[in-house]
Amino acid sequence: MKKMRVLAVVTAIMTTLTGCGSTAATSGSSEVASTSAAVTNANDDNESVNIYVGGSIFDNSMDPVKGFMTYGYAFVNEPLIQVDKNSEYVPDLATGWTVSDDALTYTFDLREGVKFSDGSDFTAEDVVFTYQQVKDNQADNENVDLTKLASVKADGDYKVEFTLTEPYSPFLDITAMQQIVPSDAYDGEAFNETPIGTGAYKVAQYDANQQIILQVNDQYWDNTPDIEQVNIIKMDQDTAYSNAVSGQLDVVMVSSTYINESIEGMSLHKLETMDVRNISLPTLPEQKMKDSKGNEYEVGNKVTSDLTVRKALAIGIDRETIIENAFNGEGKPSVNFTDNLPWASTETYDDNQVDEAKKLLDEAGWKEGSDGIREKDGVRCSFDVIAPGNDEDRYKLATAVAESAKNLGIEIKVRNESWDVAVEEENKTPIVWGWGQYSPMVIQNLYDSSMFLEAQYANVSGFNNADCDKAIENAFNATNQEDANNYWKEAQKIGDAEYPYLFLVNIEHSYFINDKLDISEDTQIPHPHGHGSPIICNLKDWTLN
Repeated sequence: MKKMRVLAVVTAIMTTLTGCGSTAATSGSSEVASTSAAVTNANDDNESVNIYVGGSIFDNSMDPVKGFMTYGYAFVNEPLIQVDKNSEYVPDLATGWTVSDDALTYTFDLREGVKFSDGSDFTAEDVVFTYQQVKDNQADNENVDLTKLASVKADGDYKVEFTLTEPYSPFLDITAMQQIVPSDAYDGEAFNETPIGTGAYKVAQYDANQQIILQVNDQYWDNTPDIEQVNIIKMDQDTAYSNAVSGQLDVVMVSSTYINESIEGMSLHKLETMDVRNISLPTLPEQKMKDSKGNEYEVGNKVTSDLTVRKALAIGIDRETIIENAFNGEGKPSVNFTDNLPWASTETYDDNQVDEAKKLLDEAGWKEGSDGIREKDGVRCSFDVIAPGNDEDRYKLATAVAESAKNLGIEIKVRNESWDVAVEEENKTPIVWGWGQYSPMVIQNLYDSSMFLEAQYANVSGFNNADCDKAIENAFNATNQEDANNYWKEAQKIGDAEYPYLFLVNIEHSYFINDKLDISEDTQIPHPHGHGSPIICNLKDWTLN
């Protein structure tokens, strides 16, 4: 096989907010030469690929105990089970599992003969240690919630038993997210950059905000990866594209701005995702409210608090045109979460019903003014929408929605603000959000009334419906996955009837990929929300031709 050129590029810090953040960066050309030498020296003789997959992987600790790579990125550390491309659970470090009839005890049989990259044996002790570390340091891991875990204990070297305080149907999702660390070698500081794991690759070099060099783990228990070294480079989008054009990158994540371009020796791949964009629509009238700790917030919106306005937007905007204008047609119209998730509702409705939407607004007293924008009782049908961070796609999406809403007599004023401002206003100003994960916990985050004002990004619309809350409670308490999924769907159906979120698009993740590189699309899982990194979910299956 032909050895691919190694690239080094340097950028300043990219910022990402977990689950709903955005990325931005600037490059520093003065540092390129020194970084290039470092990468080249690390791998002069091995076959390698150089990839740009966004900045998320650089922005947080690589320590699994702190929640690193919880959505399908098991290339260094591995979880007990994984979610496959059909959104079904499959074995990983566990070969099988059982759940007691009362759904309080989960027992996992562990894979024997597995070693960590330092040569130490993987046993039940490592699983117990990992989960106990997370539980004891829950504040450091916002992605894995172990508050319902009563105990975890080993039954010999290759069996682990988890006991819950009460039924908690998403627990299998947790075991698919939480990756295992070695009990003897764990170091909370060192693992921020160089974790030791059982995965197909190990971290050979970590240069903060520049690059991560992965090399094959020669202790790996499964088939040896074809690609000996993967260099994950951090840079801004424009620099990444330029370096791909010059032949220095083998994979480059691109926004919709680039999808009509072409690069010699590379092909554009659009990969399936569960990544959706919606706009929160505060359901409460303008007022001040306090959280459980007595902190006071301004909440509500005098326009979006009217259900008629929310419904008119949902059925009246033209999502196809919005996607064409914002993303060059990249993506699928969406009125809910994606159908590749077993717990997601498949309820749908037609949009672009302009006449019906106008009729609803007219009957509710929202009358068109001289400039075409509606008014009711002296209130103009106008509100702001925040496109947070430096995410160009979110801004373009909000702008396209605003253009479509004009046809209904609704004025939307798009603002680009920092995430700090967005968080400050999240309970009163509509915001463009990104969502998409395997776990149905997102339904609680969006619709559970008890979450309002109690956590960032949680039920920011202030939605409150007792029947929806009950369905969520029933979903958590269900003793089997089928019942749980049905309750999750019921909660969505109840919530969606009041349109607290304006779902818009199921985006595709697009990459230019070297024609000599096969990323094994057959084993690519539907990508969660994650700014490009999801493509490395099956890194061990990639091959060079």
